[in-house]
Amino acid sequence: MSLTSSCRRILRSNLVTRSGFQKLLPAVSRSVHCSSVKEQKLHSAKYGGRHCVTMLPGDGVGPEMMLYVREVFKSVGAPVDFEEVQMDHTSTDTEYDHAILSLKRNGIAIKGNVESGNLSPDATSRNVELRADLDLFANVVVCKSNPGVKTRHNNIDVVIIRENTEGEYSNLEHETVGGVVESLKIITERKSTRIAKYAFDYALRHGRKKVTAVHKANIMKMGDGLFLESCHKVSEMYPTIEFDSMIVDNCSMQMVSRPEQFDVMVLPNLYGNILANIATGLIGGAGIVSGVNIGEKYAIFELGTRNTGKKIAGKNIANPTAMLRAGSDLLGYLGLHLHSDMITNALDEVLQDEQMHTADLGGQATSAEVVQRVISLIQKERNI
Repeated sequence: MSLTSSCRRILRSNLVTRSGFQKLLPAVSRSVHCSSVKEQKLHSAKYGGRHCVTMLPGDGVGPEMMLYVREVFKSVGAPVDFEEVQMDHTSTDTEYDHAILSLKRNGIAIKGNVESGNLSPDATSRNVELRADLDLFANVVVCKSNPGVKTRHNNIDVVIIRENTEGEYSNLEHETVGGVVESLKIITERKSTRIAKYAFDYALRHGRKKVTAVHKANIMKMGDGLFLESCHKVSEMYPTIEFDSMIVDNCSMQMVSRPEQFDVMVLPNLYGNILANIATGLIGGAGIVSGVNIGEKYAIFELGTRNTGKKIAGKNIANPTAMLRAGSDLLGYLGLHLHSDMITNALDEVLQDEQMHTADLGGQATSAEVVQRVISLIQKERNI
């Protein structure tokens, strides 16, 4: 039987926290969200000097990517143990609850994408449900040009920060009369302010110069207008960071024609999903970009786009780079920077070699060949 929402609220209240919260999630202002946020820390289980991380293989290429993550973590000597919990599109409510409990216990996860193909009105996307139940309010995708990947633009360096828990993903739809459906888009001042504050804090911490709020306030004057107004108010707290705004349709065009103008972008849920996919495509595609969903207590590292790769699963042709980058990001978040850097450096070097490009990058290398090359470079760096 599925846990009730009341039980989930009780579970949320019984948490252990950790001091590494500010490694990735900047402290939120006293005046934003609630006064207690500044005292919260992100929980991460650690036993005998080793970190325990929840692993959610997901659908499509997810399970095989997780095997590669294990191999690379072993090669780099990362002090991480995985608690693997099955969660895919066939998972029952009980299995989903086990995944939630594991995440609350460990505080951090690496996750494969879960298929959301069920079009039944009663079906809920497990991806959306997970983000809502754990309040993973920020999705962060860093898209930066890589010299080893030939693309139309070679000077892209943009961070997409997406509000992850409301907007068009609020799951509030109903049929008023036959053939007429209302789908509610929820925008709140609290969550808009929270994501704007996160974006500006991120820019400040990472030496970024500008934050662009993306909206459609010229048409959705109240909903997107509230989002834009909230971003503008937050921008006044950061005089050293330039702030501008752009309508989402124009932004999409500008992203493919002049992407170098963007630095940090903050967006409501649906726009963030679309623009992150555009930016990912511009630098080489879903196979090389990682992302993270993060909240005030938990973090889930995954691919930068929500593709499962179902059609190429089991064929040894999927690009493992994105999931290995997600693993590297996770290690950096845990403070294991030496291990993280070794993986990142190896991945960057592999991308410079066209012989190691998988089919998505126009090459013929297999998934296993790329992983073995990464491992050999790590072993060389470790003098093994």
